[in-house]
Amino acid sequence: MMTRTVFILLISSLCTLSYCTPRTEPAQTEVLTPVDSISKDSAVIMETLPPHIEIEKELLYDKHTLEDTYPYKDTTREFQWEKMKERLSLLESIQKEPSQWAILQNYKNRNGEAPLVKVFKRDAYKRVSDTLGVERYQSVPLYLLTDTVIPEIYGRDGSLVRIKAMDEDSKFARIQTVYDGEEEWYAPKKYIKQIGDTVVFDKAIFVDRHNQNIATLEHVGSKWLVRSMNPATTGQHRPPYAQETPLGMYVLQEKKSRMIYLVDGSKKTGGFAPYANRFTNGAYIHGVPVNAPRKSLIEYSPSLGTTPRSHMCVRNATSHAQFVYDWAPVNKTIVFVLDLKSATTRLYDTEAKIICIVSKKGAQCIECHHKDI
Repeated sequence: MMTRTVFILLISSLCTLSYCTPRTEPAQTEVLTPVDSISKDSAVIMETLPPHIEIEKELLYDKHTLEDTYPYKDTTREFQWEKMKERLSLLESIQKEPSQWAILQNYKNRNGEAPLVKVFKRDAYKRVSDTLGVERYQSVPLYLLTDTVIPEIYGRDGSLVRIKAMDEDSKFARIQTVYDGEEEWYAPKKYIKQIGDTVVFDKAIFVDRHNQNIATLEHVGSKWLVRSMNPATTGQHRPPYAQETPLGMYVLQEKKSRMIYLVDGSKKTGGFAPYANRFTNGAYIHGVPVNAPRKSLIEYSPSLGTTPRSHMCVRNATSHAQFVYDWAPVNKTIVFVLDLKSATTRLYDTEAKIICIVSKKGAQCIECHHKDI
């Protein structure tokens, strides 16, 4: 019987889709380091007793501040502190031991268009995505440890990973994801930015797509201090130009005092977004957009904190975007994008070569209905 390894990690907010394509490269397999295998039908459950997370408010920015819960039309919105604690617990846990940290990077395909994965879907706008709904554009190809011919899935630009092996004679690095389950993959070195083993991630930004708000927190001593609580506006689903702000965990990668944007479907300058902080693909945390020909800044928009309406970015009051711009260091700040979804278990079946999202082991997959993993 074939050996099967299943990795399980309780997390929240994951999406799945399904797809297919033929191989496009000549056969070649490269193995850097052997990995352990588990006997058939057994599983490795990666569980870490979460550290106690204490959150306390000590604001550094106190304009347009929201309460813990607040009215919105005929409902109530909130800051999802318990979900934040779960992710802060993860952030603390992964830093318990020194790691060689790195960021997956391919902004605007600057490091090369990723090859097609084995199973993919092409939408009406000819955009290609993998089985998790991650688009090929701006993403990084991730290969199984047993197959470096055709990638299995795509890794999002801005994702934090551990480097497990980086041999000089290989074009691949062996990496380990930290948010979507501690799974190991091969990734071409050209897509990997090393940030070393001394970096400390003690600042976190939480973007809530459901409640349309944003919170910044800083680890000081044994507590996580809330530095700001503000309305925000995330990306809307309006293809082919606008997309939802992608869920996940990212590293803040770059800053622009003014991020120039174009008119949809043209090369004409549409205006600029001030104090832009990029964390994945073309997603920035920025201030209120200024449409051309206007040049002066706009502090606030009544659309903030209402419904998704950006192209993928996270709009803020301009002074709050400036606060983030000044407060959050590049390569050292983590951005979490949340939604209103219950925790699930992510299972990767290396024999069936699929990824399933279930509520517990042995349950039916929410997306593909694969049973009894």
